[in-house]
Amino acid sequence: MADTARAQRAMRSAQTGMLVNALLAMIKLVAGVVGNAYALVADAVESAADIFSSLVVWSGLRIASREADDDYPFGYGKAEPLAAIVVSLLLLGAAIGICVEAVREIRTPHHAPAPFTLAVLVGVILVKEVLFRRVVAVGHEVQSTAVKADAWHHRSDAITSLAAFIGISVALIGGEGWEAADDWAALAAAGVIIVNALLLARPAIHDLMDRSPGAEILAHIEAAARATPEVQAVEKLHVRKVGLHFYVDIHVEAEPLMSLRDAHTLSGKVKTAIRTAIPEVRGVLVHMEPHEL
Repeated sequence: MADTARAQRAMRSAQTGMLVNALLAMIKLVAGVVGNAYALVADAVESAADIFSSLVVWSGLRIASREADDDYPFGYGKAEPLAAIVVSLLLLGAAIGICVEAVREIRTPHHAPAPFTLAVLVGVILVKEVLFRRVVAVGHEVQSTAVKADAWHHRSDAITSLAAFIGISVALIGGEGWEAADDWAALAAAGVIIVNALLLARPAIHDLMDRSPGAEILAHIEAAARATPEVQAVEKLHVRKVGLHFYVDIHVEAEPLMSLRDAHTLSGKVKTAIRTAIPEVRGVLVHMEPHEL
Protein backbone atom coordinates (compact mmCIF):
# COMPACT_ATOMS: atom_id res chain seq x y z
CA MET A 1 0.00 0.00 0.00
CA ALA A 2 1.36 3.45 -0.95
CA ASP A 3 2.40 5.83 1.82
CA THR A 4 -0.39 8.32 1.07
CA ALA A 5 -3.02 5.57 0.94
CA ARG A 6 -1.82 4.14 4.27
CA ALA A 7 -1.97 7.54 5.96
CA GLN A 8 -5.43 8.28 4.53
CA ARG A 9 -6.75 4.89 5.63
CA ALA A 10 -5.44 5.47 9.14
CA MET A 11 -6.98 8.96 9.32
CA ARG A 12 -10.34 7.67 8.04
CA SER A 13 -10.44 5.12 10.86
CA ALA A 14 -9.86 7.93 13.38
CA GLN A 15 -12.62 10.05 11.83
CA THR A 16 -15.05 7.13 11.95
CA GLY A 17 -14.17 6.61 15.61
CA MET A 18 -14.94 10.25 16.40
CA LEU A 19 -18.40 10.09 14.82
CA VAL A 20 -19.36 6.80 16.49
CA ASN A 21 -18.07 7.91 19.89
CA ALA A 22 -19.93 11.22 19.74
CA LEU A 23 -23.21 9.39 19.11
CA LEU A 24 -22.59 6.75 21.78
CA ALA A 25 -21.52 9.32 24.38
CA MET A 26 -24.82 11.21 24.00
CA ILE A 27 -26.90 8.03 24.13
CA LYS A 28 -25.12 6.70 27.24
CA LEU A 29 -25.17 10.03 29.07
CA VAL A 30 -28.92 10.51 28.57
CA ALA A 31 -29.68 6.87 29.44
CA GLY A 32 -27.44 7.00 32.51
CA VAL A 33 -28.99 10.18 33.89
CA VAL A 34 -32.59 9.17 33.14
CA GLY A 35 -32.03 5.57 34.22
CA ASN A 36 -30.12 6.46 37.42
CA ALA A 37 -27.08 4.36 36.42
CA TYR A 38 -23.76 5.95 37.29
CA ALA A 39 -21.85 3.12 35.59
CA LEU A 40 -23.50 4.22 32.35
CA VAL A 41 -22.62 7.86 33.01
CA ALA A 42 -19.01 6.78 33.62
CA ASP A 43 -19.20 4.87 30.36
CA ALA A 44 -20.35 8.06 28.61
CA VAL A 45 -17.32 9.89 30.03
CA GLU A 46 -15.09 7.16 28.60
CA SER A 47 -16.73 7.58 25.19
CA ALA A 48 -16.19 11.34 25.39
CA ALA A 49 -12.50 10.69 26.07
CA ASP A 50 -12.54 8.42 23.00
CA ILE A 51 -13.65 11.38 20.88
CA PHE A 52 -10.63 13.39 21.94
CA SER A 53 -8.32 10.40 21.54
CA SER A 54 -9.49 9.85 17.96
CA LEU A 55 -9.01 13.57 17.29
CA VAL A 56 -5.47 13.37 18.67
CA VAL A 57 -4.71 10.30 16.55
CA TRP A 58 -6.10 11.99 13.43
CA SER A 59 -4.05 15.13 14.08
CA GLY A 60 -0.91 13.11 14.83
CA LEU A 61 -1.26 11.13 11.61
CA ARG A 62 -1.80 14.30 9.57
CA ILE A 63 1.44 15.73 10.93
CA ALA A 64 3.31 12.43 10.57
CA SER A 65 2.32 12.17 6.89
CA ARG A 66 4.09 15.42 5.98
CA GLU A 67 7.10 15.16 3.72
CA ALA A 68 10.58 15.74 5.14
CA ASP A 69 11.98 19.25 4.86
CA ASP A 70 15.12 21.18 5.83
CA ASP A 71 13.98 21.55 9.44
CA TYR A 72 12.93 17.90 9.79
CA PRO A 73 15.12 15.91 7.36
CA PHE A 74 13.83 12.59 8.74
CA GLY A 75 10.22 13.69 8.43
CA TYR A 76 7.48 14.24 11.01
CA GLY A 77 6.89 10.58 11.85
CA LYS A 78 7.50 10.95 15.58
CA ALA A 79 4.17 12.79 15.80
CA GLU A 80 2.48 9.40 15.44
CA PRO A 81 3.84 7.75 18.65
CA LEU A 82 3.46 11.09 20.44
CA ALA A 83 -0.26 10.94 19.58
CA ALA A 84 -0.38 7.42 21.04
CA ILE A 85 1.18 8.71 24.28
CA VAL A 86 -1.46 11.45 24.50
CA VAL A 87 -4.20 8.84 23.98
CA SER A 88 -2.78 6.79 26.85
CA LEU A 89 -2.74 9.85 29.11
CA LEU A 90 -6.35 10.61 28.18
CA LEU A 91 -7.28 7.07 29.16
CA LEU A 92 -5.53 7.47 32.51
CA GLY A 93 -7.27 10.77 33.14
CA ALA A 94 -10.68 9.33 32.31
CA ALA A 95 -10.07 6.32 34.56
CA ILE A 96 -9.03 8.47 37.52
CA GLY A 97 -12.12 10.66 37.06
CA ILE A 98 -14.35 7.56 36.98
CA CYS A 99 -12.72 6.25 40.17
CA VAL A 100 -13.33 9.51 42.04
CA GLU A 101 -16.98 9.71 41.01
CA ALA A 102 -17.61 6.00 41.61
CA VAL A 103 -16.33 6.27 45.19
CA ARG A 104 -18.54 9.32 45.75
CA GLU A 105 -21.59 7.46 44.43
CA ILE A 106 -20.83 4.41 46.58
CA ARG A 107 -20.82 6.60 49.69
CA THR A 108 -24.10 8.30 48.69
CA PRO A 109 -27.34 6.26 48.97
CA HIS A 110 -29.33 6.25 45.73
CA HIS A 111 -31.99 4.37 43.80
CA ALA A 112 -31.33 1.26 41.74
CA PRO A 113 -30.72 1.71 37.97
CA ALA A 114 -33.59 1.38 35.50
CA PRO A 115 -33.85 -1.96 33.62
CA PHE A 116 -33.84 -0.30 30.16
CA THR A 117 -30.20 0.70 30.67
CA LEU A 118 -29.21 -2.94 30.12
CA ALA A 119 -30.52 -2.85 26.54
CA VAL A 120 -28.54 0.32 25.88
CA LEU A 121 -25.37 -1.32 27.16
CA VAL A 122 -25.82 -4.44 25.01
CA GLY A 123 -26.01 -2.25 21.91
CA VAL A 124 -22.96 -0.24 22.98
CA ILE A 125 -20.88 -3.37 23.60
CA LEU A 126 -21.67 -4.76 20.15
CA VAL A 127 -20.92 -1.49 18.35
CA LYS A 128 -17.67 -0.94 20.24
CA GLU A 129 -16.39 -4.46 19.71
CA VAL A 130 -17.03 -4.23 15.96
CA LEU A 131 -15.30 -0.84 15.87
CA PHE A 132 -12.33 -2.21 17.83
CA ARG A 133 -11.84 -5.12 15.44
CA ARG A 134 -11.98 -2.90 12.35
CA VAL A 135 -9.66 -0.21 13.71
CA VAL A 136 -7.08 -2.65 15.10
CA ALA A 137 -7.01 -4.37 11.68
CA VAL A 138 -6.24 -0.99 10.10
CA GLY A 139 -3.54 -0.38 12.72
CA HIS A 140 -1.79 -3.64 11.87
CA GLU A 141 -2.19 -3.04 8.14
CA VAL A 142 -0.60 0.42 8.18
CA GLN A 143 1.82 -0.37 11.06
CA SER A 144 0.53 2.56 13.17
CA THR A 145 1.08 2.60 16.93
CA ALA A 146 -1.39 5.48 17.32
CA VAL A 147 -4.16 3.69 15.40
CA LYS A 148 -3.64 0.55 17.48
CA ALA A 149 -3.85 2.67 20.63
CA ASP A 150 -7.08 4.20 19.37
CA ALA A 151 -8.46 0.72 18.69
CA TRP A 152 -7.71 -0.40 22.24
CA HIS A 153 -9.42 2.74 23.46
CA HIS A 154 -12.55 1.37 21.78
CA ARG A 155 -11.99 -2.01 23.43
CA SER A 156 -11.65 -0.27 26.82
CA ASP A 157 -15.02 1.37 26.22
CA ALA A 158 -16.52 -2.05 25.48
CA ILE A 159 -15.01 -3.34 28.74
CA THR A 160 -16.49 -0.49 30.79
CA SER A 161 -19.86 -1.14 29.16
CA LEU A 162 -19.63 -4.84 30.01
CA ALA A 163 -18.72 -3.99 33.61
CA ALA A 164 -21.66 -1.59 33.76
CA PHE A 165 -23.97 -4.31 32.41
CA ILE A 166 -22.83 -6.74 35.11
CA GLY A 167 -23.09 -4.14 37.86
CA ILE A 168 -26.58 -2.97 36.85
CA SER A 169 -27.74 -6.58 36.52
CA VAL A 170 -26.52 -7.32 40.06
CA ALA A 171 -28.24 -4.18 41.37
CA LEU A 172 -31.55 -5.13 39.73
CA ILE A 173 -31.45 -8.79 40.74
CA GLY A 174 -30.19 -8.12 44.28
CA GLY A 175 -32.80 -5.46 44.99
CA GLU A 176 -32.63 -3.35 48.11
CA GLY A 177 -29.11 -3.03 49.49
CA TRP A 178 -27.44 -3.71 46.13
CA GLU A 179 -28.05 -0.28 44.57
CA ALA A 180 -24.33 0.56 44.52
CA ALA A 181 -23.37 -2.52 42.47
CA ASP A 182 -23.16 -0.50 39.27
CA ASP A 183 -20.83 1.99 41.01
CA TRP A 184 -18.53 -0.84 42.05
CA ALA A 185 -18.64 -2.03 38.45
CA ALA A 186 -17.56 1.43 37.29
CA LEU A 187 -14.68 1.31 39.76
CA ALA A 188 -13.58 -2.11 38.47
CA ALA A 189 -13.81 -0.94 34.86
CA ALA A 190 -11.63 2.06 35.70
CA GLY A 191 -8.94 -0.33 36.93
CA VAL A 192 -9.04 -2.18 33.61
CA ILE A 193 -8.76 1.11 31.74
CA ILE A 194 -5.68 2.11 33.76
CA VAL A 195 -3.96 -1.18 32.92
CA ASN A 196 -4.79 -0.77 29.22
CA ALA A 197 -3.49 2.81 29.22
CA LEU A 198 -0.14 1.68 30.60
CA LEU A 199 0.07 -1.19 28.11
CA LEU A 200 -0.71 1.17 25.22
CA ALA A 201 2.02 3.60 26.27
CA ARG A 202 4.76 0.96 26.02
CA PRO A 203 4.96 0.53 22.21
CA ALA A 204 4.71 4.30 21.73
CA ILE A 205 7.64 4.82 24.11
CA HIS A 206 9.55 2.11 22.26
CA ASP A 207 9.04 3.98 18.96
CA LEU A 208 10.11 7.29 20.49
CA MET A 209 13.28 5.65 21.83
CA ASP A 210 14.06 4.01 18.44
CA ARG A 211 13.71 0.48 19.70
CA SER A 212 14.46 -2.13 17.05
CA PRO A 213 11.32 -3.59 15.40
CA GLY A 214 10.42 -7.27 15.57
CA ALA A 215 12.74 -10.04 14.41
CA GLU A 216 10.49 -10.73 11.42
CA ILE A 217 11.08 -7.25 9.95
CA LEU A 218 14.84 -7.51 10.55
CA ALA A 219 15.02 -10.94 8.93
CA HIS A 220 13.05 -9.74 5.89
CA ILE A 221 15.37 -6.76 5.41
CA GLU A 222 18.52 -8.84 5.83
CA ALA A 223 17.24 -11.48 3.40
CA ALA A 224 16.58 -8.80 0.75
CA ALA A 225 20.11 -7.44 1.15
CA ARG A 226 21.75 -10.87 1.04
CA ALA A 227 19.82 -11.80 -2.09
CA THR A 228 21.35 -8.87 -3.98
CA PRO A 229 24.00 -10.14 -6.43
CA GLU A 230 27.63 -9.48 -5.33
CA VAL A 231 26.70 -9.03 -1.67
CA GLN A 232 28.87 -11.46 0.28
CA ALA A 233 27.47 -10.92 3.78
CA VAL A 234 25.58 -8.54 6.07
CA GLU A 235 27.79 -7.27 8.88
CA LYS A 236 25.45 -4.96 10.81
CA LEU A 237 21.78 -4.07 10.61
CA HIS A 238 20.00 -1.33 12.57
CA VAL A 239 16.36 -0.44 11.97
CA ARG A 240 14.16 2.17 13.64
CA LYS A 241 10.50 3.03 13.19
CA VAL A 242 9.50 6.63 12.48
CA GLY A 243 5.74 7.02 12.27
CA LEU A 244 4.44 4.66 9.58
CA HIS A 245 7.90 4.05 8.10
CA PHE A 246 11.20 2.32 8.83
CA TYR A 247 14.70 3.70 8.43
CA VAL A 248 17.51 1.21 7.83
CA ASP A 249 21.24 1.48 8.54
CA ILE A 250 23.00 -1.57 7.09
CA HIS A 251 26.63 -2.68 6.59
CA VAL A 252 27.11 -5.11 3.69
CA GLU A 253 30.31 -6.89 2.66
CA ALA A 254 31.49 -7.21 -0.94
CA GLU A 255 34.62 -8.03 -2.95
CA PRO A 256 37.55 -6.09 -1.38
CA LEU A 257 39.03 -5.08 -4.77
CA MET A 258 35.74 -3.69 -6.08
CA SER A 259 36.09 -0.15 -7.43
CA LEU A 260 34.46 2.78 -5.65
CA ARG A 261 32.08 3.26 -8.58
CA ASP A 262 31.00 -0.40 -8.49
CA ALA A 263 30.61 -0.29 -4.71
CA HIS A 264 28.40 2.77 -5.05
CA THR A 265 26.31 1.02 -7.69
CA LEU A 266 25.97 -2.07 -5.50
CA SER A 267 24.84 0.00 -2.53
CA GLY A 268 22.08 1.44 -4.72
CA LYS A 269 20.99 -2.06 -5.70
CA VAL A 270 20.85 -3.08 -2.02
CA LYS A 271 18.73 -0.05 -1.20
CA THR A 272 16.34 -0.79 -4.07
CA ALA A 273 16.08 -4.46 -3.08
CA ILE A 274 15.19 -3.60 0.52
CA ARG A 275 12.62 -0.95 -0.38
CA THR A 276 11.05 -3.25 -2.98
CA ALA A 277 10.78 -6.13 -0.50
CA ILE A 278 9.50 -3.93 2.36
CA PRO A 279 7.55 -0.92 0.99
CA GLU A 280 7.26 0.55 4.52
CA VAL A 281 10.99 1.30 4.45
CA ARG A 282 11.42 5.01 3.72
CA GLY A 283 15.20 5.38 3.89
CA VAL A 284 18.21 3.06 3.63
CA LEU A 285 21.79 4.00 4.47
CA VAL A 286 24.21 1.40 3.06
CA HIS A 287 27.79 1.11 4.33
CA MET A 288 30.08 -0.93 2.07
CA GLU A 289 32.66 -3.15 3.79
CA PRO A 290 35.37 -5.43 2.33
CA HIS A 291 34.55 -9.09 2.68
CA GLU A 292 37.35 -10.84 4.59
CA LEU A 293 37.53 -14.63 4.69
